[in-house]
Amino acid sequence: MRRNQTLDFSGITTYDARDRINLVTIDNMMTPGVTPHEPYSAEGFDELIDRIVAARKNGRPVIWSMGAHVVKNRLSRYIIALMKMGIITHIAANGATSIHDFELAYLGGTSEDVPTAIEDGSFGMWEQTGAWMNEAIQLGAAKDMGYGEALGEYIDMRPERFPNREDCILWNAYQLDIPATYHIALGTDIIHQHPTCDMEAIGKCSGIDFKKMAYSVSQLDGGVFLNFGSSVIGPEVFLKTLSIARNLGYPTFHITTANFDLIDLGDYRCKIGYEDPNYYYRPRKNIVNRPTCRGGMGWHFTGDHQVTIPTLYDKLKEAGF
Repeated sequence: MRRNQTLDFSGITTYDARDRINLVTIDNMMTPGVTPHEPYSAEGFDELIDRIVAARKNGRPVIWSMGAHVVKNRLSRYIIALMKMGIITHIAANGATSIHDFELAYLGGTSEDVPTAIEDGSFGMWEQTGAWMNEAIQLGAAKDMGYGEALGEYIDMRPERFPNREDCILWNAYQLDIPATYHIALGTDIIHQHPTCDMEAIGKCSGIDFKKMAYSVSQLDGGVFLNFGSSVIGPEVFLKTLSIARNLGYPTFHITTANFDLIDLGDYRCKIGYEDPNYYYRPRKNIVNRPTCRGGMGWHFTGDHQVTIPTLYDKLKEAGF
């Protein structure tokens, strides 16, 4: 019967990642206090900094949600520095973010040239990335670990494989006992192409991370939620976990939210109809406006991550962190 036909992955050919050309490497990563960058300025940005400072001084969380382009923009060291400064209390991301982070830790490079690799089916077929990440997830699932914790422990226990782990976000989160949660859409990540992939293990670990995220969001009253470049996974996970927290009676109305992206939304607080394409841009609804409709404040900041994130870091340093 056609509805039961599936493709056998056992014959997939994988390749040694060490033979790959990488667009992002340890050597070209931006470094806080060293790499020059343009300053960023926008209405509300300084107030956001003040709210982040107030949140941390009052012991309230700052959740940092992001898409993979934060890592691909060579900004991992800023995220790590903000965790070590005590600013970021929770990292939330999609599967691609974990993959680029993991590859930097073992390979010292990430981000292959997709347009050429997709032509012959070699795109994403990297043996070490697929084999090691799937092994880590399966080991973690057997111990009831979340996806991020499973990868962090795997890296921590195998230092010989991961010579660049100091520049790995999820490993640093593991060291600092900061939750790093990864919210996976099955079939979207290159490790799902690997013959050893176990979708049940991925689902279990990511499901545990969803509950970890829900806990952090339940504590968000007086805190800050920041989203950098995640236009689907981040906003949807945030909205669902916020609904869970409120359903369970947690006070989560005095919150600050901010979305950072390249897209210019114009007046993002005005009401718009279905005919406007911006209506379907999830961060506008799910991060900036709906969560703060009963209190708090939400912003959308338009800008390149290589400008906004270093400026945010600089201003927090100036504030005494």
